[in-house]
Amino acid sequence: MELHALSWGEPTDPLALCLHGFPDSAYTWRQLGPRLAEAGYYVVAPFTRGYAPSTPAADHDYSVEALARDALAIREQIGEPGEAVLIGHDWGGITAQALSADKSRTFARVVSLAIPPLSALSAQTQDRHRELLWPLLGQTRLSWYIAFNQLPLLPERFAHPLVRHLWRKWSPGYDSTPDLPHVFASMSDHEHRRAIFNYYRALRKVRPDAAWLQDPLVPTLYLHGAQDGCFSSKLSRAAGSAEIPAAGHFLHLEQPEVVAEAVLDFLARS
Repeated sequence: MELHALSWGEPTDPLALCLHGFPDSAYTWRQLGPRLAEAGYYVVAPFTRGYAPSTPAADHDYSVEALARDALAIREQIGEPGEAVLIGHDWGGITAQALSADKSRTFARVVSLAIPPLSALSAQTQDRHRELLWPLLGQTRLSWYIAFNQLPLLPERFAHPLVRHLWRKWSPGYDSTPDLPHVFASMSDHEHRRAIFNYYRALRKVRPDAAWLQDPLVPTLYLHGAQDGCFSSKLSRAAGSAEIPAAGHFLHLEQPEVVAEAVLDFLARS
């Protein structure tokens, strides 16, 4: 497998590894990446496995564990000796959560965008099950796409209208015109489309002790858009996420200055 990446900053600076989600591409970091570079980070934003121009994985493994191994391999290959940080959105956020619980503590700090801490959400659901019952039922409705994306053939066939629909619903009012061409380029042929939807098909084999379902071992920041149409803001708040006003699922694109300020403030803490 060959991974391609965008980068900003000097390779001698501490690494900030940025992982995108679905349906997106590494271009999603085009605003936060330069801000991090200005703050003294070497920013690397890969097109994660299966997203063109990166190649599909020869082992056909699209589990979160495989995504985490890719992040660790990039960290090792870059070899910069300073403290590295990890920032992820959506699937990238889930991968970041898995690595925040990794005992090797390869990344000194972790930021997860749009995906709340699932371990905290599970604990809150158990403690406040009556209060959170209706938000959980509403989330089931919002998460219909997870089941759809696991179907054979149909997601690949309807990828383009699905992507347009999700961007429109997940970030209401946001103009995705600059983003969608990059997303479509990342799924430009059947093999790449199949790889991308295999992220969801891999969920069928998730184990209860998966790292991304565990508590973090390193300082971790969770940011969530107040108008996110993908994941319930009420559930996210219950799980301890900090809310970004006037933003949906793609909060780092909708409110880039606010998100950058929150991320840089968190990374600067001792």
